[in-house]
Amino acid sequence: MTLLEFARGPALQWSAIIFVAGMLWRTVALALMLRNKTLSKDRYPGTLAAHGWETVFNRFKLKKYFARRVGFQYLMGWIWHIGFVITLFFFQVHIAFFQRLLGFGWPGLPNAVVLAVAALTTGILIILMVRRYVHPVLRYISSFDDYSSIIVTLLPFLTGFLAFTHAPILPYETLFALHLLSICLLLVWMPFSKLFHVVTMFPSRYILGVKLWRRGSKA
Repeated sequence: MTLLEFARGPALQWSAIIFVAGMLWRTVALALMLRNKTLSKDRYPGTLAAHGWETVFNRFKLKKYFARRVGFQYLMGWIWHIGFVITLFFFQVHIAFFQRLLGFGWPGLPNAVVLAVAALTTGILIILMVRRYVHPVLRYISSFDDYSSIIVTLLPFLTGFLAFTHAPILPYETLFALHLLSICLLLVWMPFSKLFHVVTMFPSRYILGVKLWRRGSKA
């Protein structure tokens, strides 16, 4: 079995299984934690859900008093997340993969556009990782999970560039295999790291809004 056959076969299959099982396990575990009965009294009956959703969407807007200190981080975070979505779902090569997997596809963007977006996203991820290391406060509060999650997210971009451009450093089959293996690593890493926030972001904001409003405070 060649490296490419391993990457396209057992590695991709098992990483997908671990990804699905891990996501379900973490999601169910968090859902079970919500079974505790709330002991505090609702000060404003019938309005909890509305303020839960209000908090979900309010957190997308940066408060003015935070803009000077975290504005750069906030903007770069938005750009690289959007770039990740565009690269994953609107690159024609990726759409062809999803079409074989799901049985249907959707319109994509020109390769040149997606490659430019991917290059920008890669650069931002590198900048954010370096900034996290050199900034004294960010470095103090950062853990292994923070750095490793950035690296694991970055690897598919780097290996994808090398494979798509047929970089002469390695045979194309090897580069493509490394790209697939980097994706497998991302799938396995996601349920057990801070990357799991793709699932928890909206529910956690909603729950925070409900709890604070129950106590008479807006989030």
